[in-house]
Amino acid sequence: MDILIWIVLIAAGGAAGFIASKTIFKSSLSKFEDDARSKANNILKEAELNAEATRKNKMLEAKEFFIKQKAEFEEDTNRRRNQMLQNENKLKQQQQQVSKMQETLNRKEAEYESGKQNVDAQLEIVAKKKEEAEKMLQQQQQQLTRIANLSLEEAREQLIESLKNEAGTRAASHIKDIMEEAKLTATKEARKIILTTIQRTAHEQAIENCVSVFNLESDDIKGKIIGREGRNIRALEAATGVELIVDDTPEAIIISGFDPVRREIARLSLHRLVQDGRIHPARIEEVVAKTRKNIEDEIVETGERTAIDLGVHGLNPELIKMVGRMKYRSSYGQNLLQHSREVARLCATMAAELGLNAKLAKRAGLLHDIGKVWPEEAELPHALLGMELAKKYKEHPDVINAIGAHHDEIEMTCMLAPIIQSCDAISGSRPGARREVMESYIKRLKELENMALSFDGVNQCYAIQAGREIRVMVDADRVSDDRAGSLSFEISTKIENEMQYPGQIKVTVIREKRSVSFAK
Repeated sequence: MDILIWIVLIAAGGAAGFIASKTIFKSSLSKFEDDARSKANNILKEAELNAEATRKNKMLEAKEFFIKQKAEFEEDTNRRRNQMLQNENKLKQQQQQVSKMQETLNRKEAEYESGKQNVDAQLEIVAKKKEEAEKMLQQQQQQLTRIANLSLEEAREQLIESLKNEAGTRAASHIKDIMEEAKLTATKEARKIILTTIQRTAHEQAIENCVSVFNLESDDIKGKIIGREGRNIRALEAATGVELIVDDTPEAIIISGFDPVRREIARLSLHRLVQDGRIHPARIEEVVAKTRKNIEDEIVETGERTAIDLGVHGLNPELIKMVGRMKYRSSYGQNLLQHSREVARLCATMAAELGLNAKLAKRAGLLHDIGKVWPEEAELPHALLGMELAKKYKEHPDVINAIGAHHDEIEMTCMLAPIIQSCDAISGSRPGARREVMESYIKRLKELENMALSFDGVNQCYAIQAGREIRVMVDADRVSDDRAGSLSFEISTKIENEMQYPGQIKVTVIREKRSVSFAK
């Protein structure tokens, strides 16, 4: 009984729990549904709001894009409209030009037609005049034949001969006037350029001797330099190729030699040996070898410094070495490097005055005597040898021609050549620039006078201005004025062909007519 009651109670409790749980589940489910519905409504509202915002943004973007496209379309339309207007204006201008050209063409056609008619009329007049002239010529020929009893051919020949003589006389007179005027103008311009060049380029002239003097602190050192039985001085002379003169000159030794490089090597070697104090043949050979190497380096440095000072760039290293070697060479006592530097500056100034390439002229002026320092023996003149060296080291063709032609060994083919020749003569012919042996100088002047005296009609001849001018006195009865002009040309040509001289020689022929009578 009790068990049954418990069973009933348990069943009733289970049913009540089931009902209660179902009721709770339904209420919770209802609550969950309400929450889900609320969330869904919220999501829908947010979606609607976002959609509205997106729609507005898209509308704004569409409006902006439309406005931009509209502005671009209007700009493009305006540009095309302007271009069309420009094209229309150009077309109108071209039409106006065509109209003007048409009017000009019509006017020229009308002028041509009128001119043609005038030419035809003038041709008719000329034909009539020609016929009249032929008739008059025939009448004159008949009259001339009748008067002179000459045939027509003989009269024609006499007339032609007289006309030829008259034309030759007039032509000679005109040619003389033209040449005098051209010479006057050319001389004036040349004098102006040369004077300007010389005034702008002035250098002191250095005269070098064939001897150098080495000064000593005391005469006691002379014995060391001579050595036992003269072995030291013989070794020094053999190593340097110069002659050492040790005489009674106090505190000095004379170094004699024609080569300035050898003299300089000997002088520097002596200086080092005297400072060192050890003077013997082996030491002498060692010091001379080192000095020779230092001199070669100094030659290269001198060439490079000269090229830099003058603004001459791109020289071959061998040419630079030759330029430096010019420092130790001389021509008639004039230092060759100083002469070449001076010629380079003169050429640059003169080329600038003439409107030519000043840098190229300066380059040619520096290298014009490069053939004089070529160490090897050569049979060519120094101008041709310098030309070959410049050609070998690929210098400019104008520079090559100027070097080869500055003593007239070859033909001048460029404007730089006469400038180099003139500047070389200017630098070499300055008073004190060069010196010659007195005997050769006097001999040259005598040859110059005798050469002028060899011409027919010359009475006296005088060489003046150190041989730069020669004045020739001619016999007035044997030499006419015209012959005097040709005689000066012939004398100058003979001097050019048969003599060697620096600079130029002026030939002046003087003809004087004197009539003498005595009153008794």
